Amino acid sequence: MNKTVEFFRTQIGKVIEHSPSAVGLWLKPVLKEVDEGKLTADFVVREEMTNPMKMLHGGIIALICDEMIGASIATLELPDFFPSVNLHTDFLYGAKLGDTITAKAEIIRKGKNIINTECKIYNSDNKLIAKASSNNIRSNGK
Repeated sequence: MNKTVEFFRTQIGKVIEHSPSAVGLWLKPVLKEVDEGKLTADFVVREEMTNPMKMLHGGIIALICDEMIGASIATLELPDFFPSVNLHTDFLYGAKLGDTITAKAEIIRKGKNIINTECKIYNSDNKLIAKASSNNIRSNGK
């Protein structure tokens, strides 16, 4: 039994209020789907997440992707931490203040030392607005 997946499933439909990631809490994700190695969550574009044009800031897009990727790795219940080595993000379309966006993260390949991951973000019309890929390396926290 995967305790992390089971816990996440109890949070579906709720704003996440318990996480080891303070910035992840700030994003206020609402989980929609959880499986081992996969997560889907909604985010509402708030004022503090926008650029001067009131569009979702690219840095926040990258942050959402990084957080979702990290959470998808957490569902694997591995003994080591897997921080990002890189995060390649493509910004394809915009999202406005007040929009709800959906992020989907998944493990592409889990190796012994490197986990390859990706995250895609869609608007409410299911249009792909951004995608990111990352490599995460095993670390014992030192």
